[in-house]
Amino acid sequence: MLSMNALLIVFLITLLIAMLSGLVFLSAKVPTQYIKIHMYMLVLPIIVGLIGLFSTTNQLIIGPFKLDKLAWLMGSFILILGFIIQKFCVRYLLGDKNYRQYFPLFTLITVFASVAWLSGDLRFMVVSWGATLLCLTLLIRVNRFWKVPHEAAKISAKLFLIGWLALVVAVGLLYIFTGHWYIDEVAVDYSHLSFGMKLIIDLCIVLAVIIPAAQFPFQSWLIESVAAPTPVSAIMHAGIVNAGGIILTRFAPVFDNAIAITVLLLIASVSVLLGSGISLVHVDYKRQLVGSTMSQMGFMLVQCALGAYSAAIIHLVLHGVFKATLFLQSGSVVGRFNIPTPPSAKRSYGWILLGRLLALVIAVLFWMNSDHSAYELISSLILAWSLMVSWNQLVAFSKTIMGKVVGVCMIIIVAVVYIVTHHFFKYLLSTVDISVTHPPIISSIISIAILVFGSVFSIWVSRHRNSHAFAVLYLWLVKLGEAKSASVESHPTYLKKYL
Repeated sequence: MLSMNALLIVFLITLLIAMLSGLVFLSAKVPTQYIKIHMYMLVLPIIVGLIGLFSTTNQLIIGPFKLDKLAWLMGSFILILGFIIQKFCVRYLLGDKNYRQYFPLFTLITVFASVAWLSGDLRFMVVSWGATLLCLTLLIRVNRFWKVPHEAAKISAKLFLIGWLALVVAVGLLYIFTGHWYIDEVAVDYSHLSFGMKLIIDLCIVLAVIIPAAQFPFQSWLIESVAAPTPVSAIMHAGIVNAGGIILTRFAPVFDNAIAITVLLLIASVSVLLGSGISLVHVDYKRQLVGSTMSQMGFMLVQCALGAYSAAIIHLVLHGVFKATLFLQSGSVVGRFNIPTPPSAKRSYGWILLGRLLALVIAVLFWMNSDHSAYELISSLILAWSLMVSWNQLVAFSKTIMGKVVGVCMIIIVAVVYIVTHHFFKYLLSTVDISVTHPPIISSIISIAILVFGSVFSIWVSRHRNSHAFAVLYLWLVKLGEAKSASVESHPTYLKKYL
C-alpha cells in the first residue's frame, strides 16, 4: 500500500500527464484518433483519487495540500464528471472547427478545480481557483467568430474577476491580521480580530461564493453562457457553479459573522424562488436548467448558512451529476415533448389533495425525527414541496390506474436510492472536521418566511392567471431569465461566408 505522500505524488504526476496530453492534442500534426489515448490518460488520476478517498482516515497536511476525505471526494468527483463529459464530446463535437481546443480546456478546468480543493495553503487555493475561472471563460468563447459567446465570455469574465478578487481580499486580510496562510492556523488567531474586520472578510467570502453560484443579482453570466455548446454548460457543474459549498466548508472556521451569514441566507433564499420561477416560465430547455441550477445552488448556500456543511457537500455532488446529465441529453429533449396531454387538474383534484396530504404527513414525521434545527425545518418544507411536485407529475396527472401505481413505485424507488446515497456520503464525510456556526434565529425565521411566502404566493398567482399580478410576475421572470440584447443574434453572421 502506498503511503499518503507517495499517493499524492502519483496523483499530481497523473494530473500533469492528463494536462500534457490535452495540450498535445492542440497540434494539428497529432491525428484526431489520438483523442482515444487522451481518454485513457484522464482515467489515471481518477483511479489514484479513488484510492485516496477510500484509504484516507484522518486529515493530513503535506506541503500546500490538506488531504482528508473531503479533498479526495471533491477531486475524484470533478475528475470523473470531467472524464464523462469529454468522453461524450469525442463524437458530439466532432466536426466542430474548434474541436481540438475543447479538450485541453476541459482538462485544465478539471485539473485546476480538483487541485484547488485539495489545497490547504490559501494562496495555492486562490491561484488554482482563479486558473479554473480563466479556463472556463476561454472555454465559453472558444468560437471567436460568433459574437454571442464572445459577449457571454465578457460578462462571465467581469463577474468572475469580481468574485475572485473578493476571495483574494479575504485571504489577504486573513494573512495580514493572523500571519498564517493555512486555514486551520488562521482559525486559532481569528477570534482576536475586531467585529468590523470579521464582517469585511466574511462579506468578501459571501461575494466570492454567490457569483459562481449564479445567485441574484449575479445570475446573468450563467444565463448568457447557454450560447456555448451544451458540454460547456455541463462542465460548469464539475466544481465551478457549485464551488460555493466547498469554499464555505473550507472557510467554515472563520465564517462566523452573524451579519454576513444573514446576508448569505437572505440572498440564497430569494435566489431559490427566482430560480424556480425562471425555470417555470421559460420554454428554452437550457434556460429552464439554468433557472433550476440557480435555485438549487441557492438551497445549497442556505444549507451552508445554517451550518449543514455535510448536507451541502452531498447536495453539491448529487446535483452536479444530475444537472450535467440533463445538459448532455438536452439535444434529445424535443422528442419527449410530443406526449399526450395529461388530464385536467379538475379531474385530478382528488389525487392532488391526497398527494399534498401525504407530503405534509411525511414532512411532519421527518421534522419530528430530526434535531428540530432551522436547517431541518427548511429541509422538511423542501421535502414536502418536492413530494407534491413529484406526485402531481407521476401520479395525479396519470390517466390510468396502472400509471398511477407505476408513479407511486417510482417515487418510492427514488426515495430509497436517495436515502441510501445520502447515508453513504454522510459516512464518507463523518471523519471530516468541520467548524459549524449557526445563524441568528431571526435570520432563520426570515429565510423560512421568504420560502413559505414564495410558495404560497405562487399557488395564489397560479389560481389567478387572468390577474394583473400574474402578468407582471410572469413577464418579470421572463425578462430576468433572458440574455442581454447584445448576446442575442437570430441569424449568426459568422455563417454568411458559407452561404
